[in-house]
Amino acid sequence: METQNLLFDYISKYIHLDENEKNAIASLDIFHTTKKGQLLLKQGELSNQGYFVLKGCIRSYYIVEGEEKTTAFHTEMESLTPHSLVNNKPSEYYISCVEDSILLISNPEIETEMFQKFPKFESLCRVLSENILTKQQIDFDSFKISSPEKRYLNLMKNRPDLIQRVPQHQLASFLGIKPQSLSRIKARILKK
Repeated sequence: METQNLLFDYISKYIHLDENEKNAIASLDIFHTTKKGQLLLKQGELSNQGYFVLKGCIRSYYIVEGEEKTTAFHTEMESLTPHSLVNNKPSEYYISCVEDSILLISNPEIETEMFQKFPKFESLCRVLSENILTKQQIDFDSFKISSPEKRYLNLMKNRPDLIQRVPQHQLASFLGIKPQSLSRIKARILKK
């Protein structure tokens, strides 16, 4: 019940839910508990699931020449729709749990059913998608024009929780640097 309330509180920032709508969501088999290290999607697999993090942290990453390259972390109240779900092609990357997590896992059939019963959910999803796209574009632009030290400082400012929650080698990969470089950057920042 507490899990559902987290979701309802988040949705209420955008739209009002009546009891019928809350009950409809609660009746769906979409709330899942996952364990740290659990793979949600492997490279080469097709996906028919989208993820919304209620509690915890998941990440997406590629394996390039045997090395993991983390592209994103998704934490509380963030969603991830794998490209594979949209383009119906095998995934080029992995999705795994960084922490024990509680995820809302949906698929196109569930979403279509909810949109038909409750049209305002479709508008909600459109608004949330637009917000995600805007945030991703800003993050991407910032990453492209920043030095590794500036990227770390941005992370400290905008996502300080990740510094405590995520293993350092994954954090370094996300910043586009080696773990040793991350250690040097952190040492330099501490001296300032």
